Amino acid sequence: MSTQTFVLPDVGEGLTEAEVVQWRVAAGDEVAVNDVIVEIETAKSLVELPSPFAGTVGELLVGEGDTVPVGAAIITIESSRAAASDDATPVVVGQSEHGEQAASGDDGEGAVLVGYGTGGAVASRRRPTRAPSPQQQVRASVGVIAKPPIRKLARDLGVDLAAVTPSGPGGQVTRDDVVAQASQASVFRNIQTPELPDVREETIPVAPAPAVDGREETIPVKGVRKATASAMVRSASSAPHVSVWTDVDASRTMELVKRLKASPDFADVKVSPLLIMARAVVWAVRRTPMVNAAWVDTEGGAEIRVRNYVNLGIAAATPRGLLVPNIKDAQDLSMRELARALQRLTLTAREGKSTPADQQGGTITITNIGVFGMDAGTPTINPGESGIVAMGAIRQKPWVVDGEVRPRWVTTVSGSFDHRVIDGDGMSRFIADVASVLEEPALLLD
Repeated sequence: MSTQTFVLPDVGEGLTEAEVVQWRVAAGDEVAVNDVIVEIETAKSLVELPSPFAGTVGELLVGEGDTVPVGAAIITIESSRAAASDDATPVVVGQSEHGEQAASGDDGEGAVLVGYGTGGAVASRRRPTRAPSPQQQVRASVGVIAKPPIRKLARDLGVDLAAVTPSGPGGQVTRDDVVAQASQASVFRNIQTPELPDVREETIPVAPAPAVDGREETIPVKGVRKATASAMVRSASSAPHVSVWTDVDASRTMELVKRLKASPDFADVKVSPLLIMARAVVWAVRRTPMVNAAWVDTEGGAEIRVRNYVNLGIAAATPRGLLVPNIKDAQDLSMRELARALQRLTLTAREGKSTPADQQGGTITITNIGVFGMDAGTPTINPGESGIVAMGAIRQKPWVVDGEVRPRWVTTVSGSFDHRVIDGDGMSRFIADVASVLEEPALLLD
C-alpha cells in the first residue's frame, strides 16, 4: 500500500482555480479508477473529477465551498501499486478551450488526468488512438457545459445537470433543457395557488350636485382624488419627463410564473408576472442607481440624493382612487418574501387600509397598466422619485426566433424619468435591463 495524493487538475479550459462544490466520497470509502470523487465548479462549467487511483480514501484535504488553485492537493488515497495496471487506465472527458470534448490517457506512463501528470506536465488534449474499454466508457467523467445562471437554475429546481440532455451549441446545456428535465422529473408537486380571498371593498360615496339639465353631473374633487391631482400637477410641472419603451419576449417569464405556481413554496402566495417585474426592477436599479435617486431643492440650489435601498412603489387603483403604497427595502427580500409583500400591499390597498406611512418614502414605482389591457404608456413620475416603469399587457404575438416566426408571449416595458437626474443612456440602459430579465429570468440567479 502507498499513499497517493491527487491535486486539482486543469480540466482543459485554461483553469487557474475552481470551487469544490460537493465531495462524492468520504474518508474510508473504497474507490476504483475513474470513480467520480468530487464535483468542482469552474468559471465555465460544473465538472465531475474521477479518481486516477484505486484504493481507500485517506483524507479530504479541502472542504466543500473552498476555492482551490490548480495543482493544490485535494485528497489522499491509500492504493496498491497493483491497481495501477494498464487495463485500469482512466479516460477523462473534460472541456477544451474551444468548447470541444477532450479525452486524455497515457499509454506509457500510467493514468493521468487532463492537466495532471508526473512532474506537473500537462497531458495531451488529443483524443487517444486506442479506444477505451466499455467499463472505462461507463465510468468516464463528462464535464457538463453550462453557464453559471443555468447551473444555479438547475440547483434551485433540483435538477442533476449530469442527467440533462444538452441541446445548445457545442453540447452546452440550455435553460430550456433544465426546465424540460425539471418538468419530466416532476420536481414540484402539482399544487394550485389558491385564488385571492373575497375582500369587501370600501366604497366612498360621492354625492352628485343637482343636475342642471339631466345630462351632466358634478363630482366634488376631494380626498385621495384631490391629493392625487395636486401631486401629478406638481410632478409634471417640476420634473422634465422623458419616456422610453421597448417590446420584449416574455415567454420565459410566463413559464417561470407557471412553475412558481406549481411550487409548494409558493402554494399560499399569489404569483403573477408582476412579481418577476418587481424583481427585475430591483435588479436593474443596482446597475443604474440614478433611476432610484431624487432631485432635492435646497436653499443653496439643488442636489441629487442617491438612495442605496429600494422602496418599491406599486400604483394601485382602489375604491378611494389611485394609491402608491411601497414595499420597504425590497432589495433585501427573496422571491417568496417579495411575493408575500406584494400580496399584502394589494389586499391592504383594496380594503382601503393603506396608511400614509405605507405611501411615504418611495424611491421608484411600477404601474401595471397591463391589467387594464393597455400595451404601453407614458406615466407621470410619483413626486419625490425620478422614475416610474409601466408593464403592459402580455399577449401572444408573432415573434422572430432563430429566423422563424413563432407565437410568443410579448409585452412592452415603458417608463418615464426625471431628465434632471437621469440622462438618456441611463434610462435606456435601465429599461433594457428590465426587459432582459423578463426575457431571461435566470439572470436573477446571477
